[in-house]
Amino acid sequence: MLLRLSHVPMNRWFRIAKLDGPKEDCNRLLDLGFTPGEEVLVTHTAPLGDPLVIHVRGALLALRKREAAWIWVQ
Repeated sequence: MLLRLSHVPMNRWFRIAKLDGPKEDCNRLLDLGFTPGEEVLVTHTAPLGDPLVIHVRGALLALRKREAAWIWVQ
């Protein structure tokens, strides 16, 4: 079952299945390390829920929910 990274529970590991969004934005996400097969963890959210702090490849990165919705995980 695939879920959008923007809708997964916090503090649980997921594996990236695919990226599905605007090509330029997905290329930026790939450059940041959000590649299929990589494990990711949502560690924090801002008080109003946007942005999300995501642990990927040993780094913590902040993504807008809009961007996280382009990352499909299982």
